[in-house]
Amino acid sequence: MHAITHTSRPLIISIIAALFAVVLWAGAPLLVDLASSVPPFQLTTIALLSGAIAALPTSLGNRRNRRNGAVRAQLPLKWKLAIYGAVPALVLGAVGGYLTGVGMAPTAEAALITYTWPVMFIVISQWLIHRRIPLPVLCGALIAFSGAVLLLSPGAQSEGFSDYMAGYGLALMAACCWALYSWICQAAPAPVAPVMPGLFVLAAIGAVVADGLSGSLFGLPSGLALMAGIGLGVGPYGLAMVAWDMALRNGPTGLIGSLAYGVPVLAAVFLVIAGVAAPDWRLPLAAVLVVAGSVVASIRTGSQRKPALA
Repeated sequence: MHAITHTSRPLIISIIAALFAVVLWAGAPLLVDLASSVPPFQLTTIALLSGAIAALPTSLGNRRNRRNGAVRAQLPLKWKLAIYGAVPALVLGAVGGYLTGVGMAPTAEAALITYTWPVMFIVISQWLIHRRIPLPVLCGALIAFSGAVLLLSPGAQSEGFSDYMAGYGLALMAACCWALYSWICQAAPAPVAPVMPGLFVLAAIGAVVADGLSGSLFGLPSGLALMAGIGLGVGPYGLAMVAWDMALRNGPTGLIGSLAYGVPVLAAVFLVIAGVAAPDWRLPLAAVLVVAGSVVASIRTGSQRKPALA
Protein backbone atom coordinates (compact mmCIF):
# COMPACT_ATOMS: atom_id res chain seq x y z
CA MET A 1 0.00 0.00 0.00
CA HIS A 2 2.84 2.37 0.87
CA ALA A 3 4.55 1.62 -2.48
CA ILE A 4 1.36 2.34 -4.41
CA THR A 5 0.87 5.63 -2.57
CA HIS A 6 4.49 6.61 -3.15
CA THR A 7 4.23 5.77 -6.86
CA SER A 8 0.97 7.64 -7.42
CA ARG A 9 2.07 10.79 -5.59
CA PRO A 10 4.04 12.31 -8.54
CA LEU A 11 1.07 11.63 -10.84
CA ILE A 12 -1.34 13.36 -8.48
CA ILE A 13 1.01 16.32 -8.07
CA SER A 14 1.47 16.64 -11.83
CA ILE A 15 -2.29 16.57 -12.47
CA ILE A 16 -2.88 19.23 -9.81
CA ALA A 17 -0.12 21.38 -11.30
CA ALA A 18 -1.57 21.00 -14.81
CA LEU A 19 -5.09 21.89 -13.64
CA PHE A 20 -3.66 24.92 -11.83
CA ALA A 21 -2.03 26.07 -15.07
CA VAL A 22 -5.21 25.47 -17.06
CA VAL A 23 -7.27 27.61 -14.67
CA LEU A 24 -4.73 30.43 -14.84
CA TRP A 25 -4.65 30.30 -18.65
CA ALA A 26 -8.44 30.31 -18.80
CA GLY A 27 -8.49 33.47 -16.68
CA ALA A 28 -6.21 35.38 -19.09
CA PRO A 29 -9.00 36.78 -21.35
CA LEU A 30 -10.83 38.13 -18.30
CA LEU A 31 -7.69 39.83 -16.98
CA VAL A 32 -7.04 41.30 -20.42
CA ASP A 33 -10.55 42.74 -20.46
CA LEU A 34 -10.02 44.31 -17.02
CA ALA A 35 -6.83 45.94 -18.31
CA SER A 36 -8.35 47.06 -21.61
CA SER A 37 -7.61 50.72 -20.86
CA VAL A 38 -3.84 50.06 -21.04
CA PRO A 39 -2.21 50.32 -24.51
CA PRO A 40 -1.43 46.79 -25.73
CA PHE A 41 2.37 47.02 -25.83
CA GLN A 42 2.48 48.71 -22.41
CA LEU A 43 0.33 45.87 -21.07
CA THR A 44 2.65 43.39 -22.81
CA THR A 45 5.66 44.97 -21.06
CA ILE A 46 3.99 44.83 -17.64
CA ALA A 47 2.84 41.24 -18.15
CA LEU A 48 6.21 39.96 -19.40
CA LEU A 49 8.21 41.64 -16.64
CA SER A 50 5.77 40.34 -14.01
CA GLY A 51 5.99 36.86 -15.53
CA ALA A 52 9.79 36.98 -15.48
CA ILE A 53 9.79 37.87 -11.78
CA ALA A 54 7.23 35.17 -10.96
CA ALA A 55 9.30 32.49 -12.75
CA LEU A 56 12.64 33.65 -11.31
CA PRO A 57 12.70 31.45 -8.14
CA THR A 58 12.12 28.28 -10.13
CA SER A 59 14.63 29.37 -12.73
CA LEU A 60 17.33 29.87 -10.10
CA GLY A 61 16.61 26.41 -8.73
CA ASN A 62 16.81 24.81 -12.18
CA ARG A 63 20.10 26.53 -12.95
CA ARG A 64 21.76 24.41 -10.27
CA ASN A 65 21.37 21.40 -12.55
CA ARG A 66 24.93 21.24 -13.86
CA ARG A 67 24.21 18.69 -16.56
CA ASN A 68 21.56 20.84 -18.20
CA GLY A 69 23.82 23.86 -17.84
CA ALA A 70 26.66 22.04 -19.58
CA VAL A 71 24.38 20.94 -22.42
CA ARG A 72 23.09 24.47 -22.85
CA ALA A 73 26.66 25.85 -22.99
CA GLN A 74 27.53 23.40 -25.78
CA LEU A 75 24.46 24.06 -27.91
CA PRO A 76 25.03 24.45 -31.66
CA LEU A 77 24.83 27.99 -32.96
CA LYS A 78 21.45 27.39 -34.60
CA TRP A 79 19.91 26.38 -31.28
CA LYS A 80 21.45 29.33 -29.46
CA LEU A 81 19.93 31.62 -32.08
CA ALA A 82 16.60 29.82 -31.76
CA ILE A 83 16.49 30.05 -27.96
CA TYR A 84 17.99 33.49 -27.40
CA GLY A 85 16.71 35.11 -30.59
CA ALA A 86 13.61 33.37 -31.89
CA VAL A 87 11.99 32.59 -28.52
CA PRO A 88 11.88 36.22 -27.27
CA ALA A 89 10.56 37.31 -30.68
CA LEU A 90 7.88 34.61 -30.61
CA VAL A 91 6.88 35.45 -27.04
CA LEU A 92 6.58 39.11 -28.02
CA GLY A 93 4.55 38.16 -31.09
CA ALA A 94 2.32 35.85 -29.07
CA VAL A 95 1.62 38.13 -26.12
CA GLY A 96 1.73 41.43 -28.00
CA GLY A 97 -0.30 40.08 -30.91
CA TYR A 98 -2.92 38.60 -28.58
CA LEU A 99 -3.27 41.73 -26.43
CA THR A 100 -3.47 43.94 -29.51
CA GLY A 101 -5.95 41.59 -31.16
CA VAL A 102 -8.39 41.52 -28.24
CA GLY A 103 -8.32 45.32 -28.28
CA MET A 104 -9.46 45.34 -31.90
CA ALA A 105 -11.99 42.47 -31.78
CA PRO A 106 -14.41 40.93 -29.26
CA THR A 107 -12.43 39.36 -26.39
CA ALA A 108 -14.12 35.95 -26.42
CA GLU A 109 -13.78 35.40 -30.16
CA ALA A 110 -10.16 36.59 -30.34
CA ALA A 111 -9.21 34.47 -27.33
CA LEU A 112 -10.78 31.35 -28.83
CA ILE A 113 -8.89 31.87 -32.09
CA THR A 114 -5.64 32.09 -30.11
CA TYR A 115 -6.52 28.87 -28.30
CA THR A 116 -6.24 26.94 -31.55
CA TRP A 117 -2.46 26.94 -30.95
CA PRO A 118 -2.29 23.34 -29.59
CA VAL A 119 -3.58 22.07 -32.93
CA MET A 120 -1.05 24.20 -34.81
CA PHE A 121 1.68 22.87 -32.52
CA ILE A 122 0.76 19.28 -33.33
CA VAL A 123 0.63 20.00 -37.07
CA ILE A 124 4.02 21.76 -37.00
CA SER A 125 5.60 18.98 -34.95
CA GLN A 126 4.35 16.25 -37.25
CA TRP A 127 5.45 18.07 -40.39
CA LEU A 128 8.93 19.00 -39.15
CA ILE A 129 9.61 15.55 -37.71
CA HIS A 130 7.97 13.26 -40.28
CA ARG A 131 7.57 15.62 -43.29
CA ARG A 132 3.93 14.59 -43.47
CA ILE A 133 0.70 15.31 -41.62
CA PRO A 134 -1.23 12.17 -40.53
CA LEU A 135 -4.93 12.04 -41.34
CA PRO A 136 -6.08 12.34 -37.65
CA VAL A 137 -3.97 15.48 -37.27
CA LEU A 138 -5.41 16.99 -40.44
CA CYS A 139 -8.98 16.12 -39.44
CA GLY A 140 -8.44 17.49 -35.95
CA ALA A 141 -7.11 20.76 -37.33
CA LEU A 142 -10.15 21.13 -39.59
CA ILE A 143 -12.53 20.43 -36.68
CA ALA A 144 -10.77 22.92 -34.42
CA PHE A 145 -10.68 25.68 -37.00
CA SER A 146 -14.34 25.08 -37.79
CA GLY A 147 -14.97 26.39 -34.28
CA ALA A 148 -13.33 29.68 -35.19
CA VAL A 149 -15.28 29.78 -38.46
CA LEU A 150 -18.50 29.24 -36.50
CA LEU A 151 -17.76 32.34 -34.45
CA LEU A 152 -16.78 34.51 -37.37
CA SER A 153 -19.34 33.49 -39.99
CA PRO A 154 -22.46 35.04 -38.35
CA GLY A 155 -20.85 38.47 -38.63
CA ALA A 156 -19.61 38.05 -42.16
CA GLN A 157 -22.57 39.93 -43.59
CA SER A 158 -22.52 42.74 -41.04
CA GLU A 159 -20.85 46.06 -41.63
CA GLY A 160 -18.71 45.75 -38.49
CA PHE A 161 -17.08 42.47 -39.43
CA SER A 162 -14.36 44.13 -41.50
CA ASP A 163 -13.44 46.24 -38.47
CA TYR A 164 -12.64 43.06 -36.53
CA MET A 165 -10.60 41.34 -39.23
CA ALA A 166 -7.30 42.90 -38.09
CA GLY A 167 -7.95 41.76 -34.52
CA TYR A 168 -8.81 38.24 -35.63
CA GLY A 169 -5.66 38.17 -37.77
CA LEU A 170 -3.49 39.22 -34.83
CA ALA A 171 -5.11 36.54 -32.64
CA LEU A 172 -4.29 33.96 -35.31
CA MET A 173 -0.70 35.26 -35.46
CA ALA A 174 -0.47 34.88 -31.68
CA ALA A 175 -1.60 31.26 -32.00
CA CYS A 176 1.11 30.61 -34.62
CA CYS A 177 3.74 32.18 -32.34
CA TRP A 178 2.69 30.03 -29.36
CA ALA A 179 2.80 26.92 -31.55
CA LEU A 180 6.33 27.67 -32.83
CA TYR A 181 7.48 28.63 -29.34
CA SER A 182 6.18 25.33 -27.96
CA TRP A 183 7.92 23.36 -30.69
CA ILE A 184 11.26 25.03 -29.93
CA CYS A 185 10.83 24.32 -26.21
CA GLN A 186 10.07 20.68 -26.99
CA ALA A 187 12.78 20.13 -29.59
CA ALA A 188 15.63 22.07 -27.92
CA PRO A 189 18.48 19.81 -26.71
CA ALA A 190 18.46 21.57 -23.31
CA PRO A 191 15.54 22.83 -21.17
CA VAL A 192 14.48 26.38 -21.95
CA ALA A 193 12.66 26.97 -18.64
CA PRO A 194 15.80 27.92 -16.62
CA VAL A 195 16.54 30.86 -18.92
CA MET A 196 12.89 31.86 -19.43
CA PRO A 197 12.99 34.95 -17.16
CA GLY A 198 15.83 36.41 -19.21
CA LEU A 199 14.02 35.62 -22.45
CA PHE A 200 10.90 37.33 -21.11
CA VAL A 201 12.95 40.42 -20.26
CA LEU A 202 14.28 40.50 -23.84
CA ALA A 203 10.72 40.23 -25.12
CA ALA A 204 9.66 43.04 -22.76
CA ILE A 205 12.42 45.25 -24.18
CA GLY A 206 11.03 44.55 -27.63
CA ALA A 207 7.57 45.53 -26.37
CA VAL A 208 8.94 48.85 -25.08
CA VAL A 209 10.50 49.54 -28.48
CA ALA A 210 7.25 48.60 -30.25
CA ASP A 211 5.31 50.85 -27.88
CA GLY A 212 7.64 53.75 -28.69
CA LEU A 213 7.30 53.14 -32.42
CA SER A 214 3.50 53.09 -32.09
CA GLY A 215 3.63 56.65 -30.79
CA SER A 216 1.94 56.06 -27.43
CA LEU A 217 3.27 57.75 -24.32
CA PHE A 218 4.42 55.22 -21.74
CA GLY A 219 2.88 55.67 -18.32
CA LEU A 220 2.31 53.24 -15.51
CA PRO A 221 -1.44 52.54 -15.20
CA SER A 222 -3.12 52.66 -11.83
CA GLY A 223 -5.85 50.89 -9.95
CA LEU A 224 -7.57 47.83 -11.34
CA ALA A 225 -5.84 48.01 -14.73
CA LEU A 226 -2.39 47.81 -13.15
CA MET A 227 -3.43 44.93 -10.88
CA ALA A 228 -4.90 43.07 -13.86
CA GLY A 229 -1.71 43.59 -15.88
CA ILE A 230 0.49 42.32 -13.06
CA GLY A 231 -1.89 39.43 -12.47
CA LEU A 232 -1.73 38.55 -16.16
CA GLY A 233 2.05 38.26 -15.94
CA VAL A 234 2.25 36.52 -12.57
CA GLY A 235 -0.55 34.06 -13.39
CA PRO A 236 -0.91 32.99 -17.06
CA TYR A 237 2.61 34.02 -18.09
CA GLY A 238 4.43 33.21 -14.86
CA LEU A 239 3.12 30.66 -12.37
CA ALA A 240 1.17 28.80 -15.06
CA MET A 241 4.35 28.16 -17.04
CA VAL A 242 6.17 26.95 -13.94
CA ALA A 243 3.29 24.64 -13.02
CA TRP A 244 2.99 23.32 -16.59
CA ASP A 245 6.71 22.58 -16.75
CA MET A 246 6.44 20.68 -13.45
CA ALA A 247 3.43 18.73 -14.73
CA LEU A 248 5.14 17.68 -17.97
CA ARG A 249 8.32 16.62 -16.17
CA ASN A 250 6.58 14.47 -13.56
CA GLY A 251 3.47 13.15 -15.30
CA PRO A 252 2.51 11.30 -18.49
CA THR A 253 2.64 13.70 -21.41
CA GLY A 254 -0.51 12.33 -23.06
CA LEU A 255 -2.69 12.77 -19.98
CA ILE A 256 -1.24 16.12 -18.97
CA GLY A 257 -1.28 17.47 -22.52
CA SER A 258 -4.94 16.61 -22.97
CA LEU A 259 -5.87 18.82 -20.00
CA ALA A 260 -4.76 21.92 -21.96
CA TYR A 261 -7.62 21.42 -24.38
CA GLY A 262 -10.08 22.42 -21.65
CA VAL A 263 -8.72 25.97 -21.58
CA PRO A 264 -11.04 27.47 -24.25
CA VAL A 265 -14.13 25.94 -22.66
CA LEU A 266 -13.23 27.19 -19.18
CA ALA A 267 -12.25 30.60 -20.58
CA ALA A 268 -15.64 30.89 -22.29
CA VAL A 269 -17.37 30.04 -19.01
CA PHE A 270 -15.37 32.68 -17.12
CA LEU A 271 -16.17 35.36 -19.72
CA VAL A 272 -19.90 34.58 -19.67
CA ILE A 273 -20.04 34.55 -15.85
CA ALA A 274 -18.21 37.89 -15.71
CA GLY A 275 -20.60 39.38 -18.27
CA VAL A 276 -17.83 40.05 -20.80
CA ALA A 277 -19.32 37.64 -23.35
CA ALA A 278 -23.02 37.10 -24.02
CA PRO A 279 -24.34 33.59 -23.35
CA ASP A 280 -24.56 32.84 -27.08
CA TRP A 281 -24.91 29.19 -28.08
CA ARG A 282 -22.14 29.64 -30.68
CA LEU A 283 -19.45 30.35 -28.08
CA PRO A 284 -19.64 27.06 -26.11
CA LEU A 285 -20.14 25.06 -29.32
CA ALA A 286 -17.06 26.68 -30.86
CA ALA A 287 -15.08 25.96 -27.69
CA VAL A 288 -16.15 22.30 -27.78
CA LEU A 289 -15.10 22.08 -31.46
CA VAL A 290 -11.66 23.46 -30.61
CA VAL A 291 -11.27 20.91 -27.79
CA ALA A 292 -12.58 18.04 -29.95
CA GLY A 293 -10.27 18.98 -32.79
CA SER A 294 -7.28 19.09 -30.45
CA VAL A 295 -8.12 15.64 -29.07
CA VAL A 296 -8.56 14.16 -32.56
CA ALA A 297 -5.32 15.76 -33.72
CA SER A 298 -3.53 14.17 -30.77
CA ILE A 299 -4.51 10.62 -31.73
CA ARG A 300 -1.44 8.44 -32.27
CA THR A 301 0.98 11.38 -32.14
CA GLY A 302 2.68 9.73 -29.20
CA SER A 303 5.29 11.74 -27.35
CA GLN A 304 4.95 14.62 -29.79
CA ARG A 305 1.76 15.73 -28.10
CA LYS A 306 3.29 18.13 -25.67
CA PRO A 307 1.74 21.59 -25.59
CA ALA A 308 3.90 23.75 -23.35
CA LEU A 309 1.91 27.19 -22.95
CA ALA A 310 -1.56 29.18 -23.21
